[in-house]
Amino acid sequence: MPDLLVISHPEVVVDPTVPTTEWRLSDAGRRRAAAVASSFAFADVTLIWTSAERKATDTAELLAVPKHLPVSVDSRLGENDRSATGFLPPAEFEVAADAFFAHPEDSIRGWERAADAQFRIEAAVREIVSKHRGGDLAISTHGGVGTLLWCALKGVGISRRHDQTSQGHYWRADLADLHPIHGWQVLP
Repeated sequence: MPDLLVISHPEVVVDPTVPTTEWRLSDAGRRRAAAVASSFAFADVTLIWTSAERKATDTAELLAVPKHLPVSVDSRLGENDRSATGFLPPAEFEVAADAFFAHPEDSIRGWERAADAQFRIEAAVREIVSKHRGGDLAISTHGGVGTLLWCALKGVGISRRHDQTSQGHYWRADLADLHPIHGWQVLP
């Protein structure tokens, strides 16, 4: 049976002068994404979808190269809208992200609510999956996106305890019923 692979982009170049939606993968992130493309976990992927954000599209493009896979973009797979604050220093971001997951019905600092982001993301993935024919389907996206989707498909409340521990992880779900097979695992 084919699977859904939800892949969070690996490490990025953090540049406060560049919008976060335009951040690129770092050299380490590029190496890790390329390694995933030739890994056993990725062997049966026949199509890749990605968020429109540069770090996710960079990841998708690197994943696609070895097998010449098609890549499609859906902006609904993007991170929660944090444009109200823009870049936040790491410690400040972590506090805001903790609040985002802890209070999914509230807008934290003007950010898109976690509940709304989860609804948007799940709707996009269900639509993509409904049209997919073939082997495994990969989605290149962001850690928070993957966590919100995993919580929805697993039928558990939104919680950061289900989040990845750092950038560059993946989880699988059965493509037939979208039931998660496992939680976040580190990319090579």
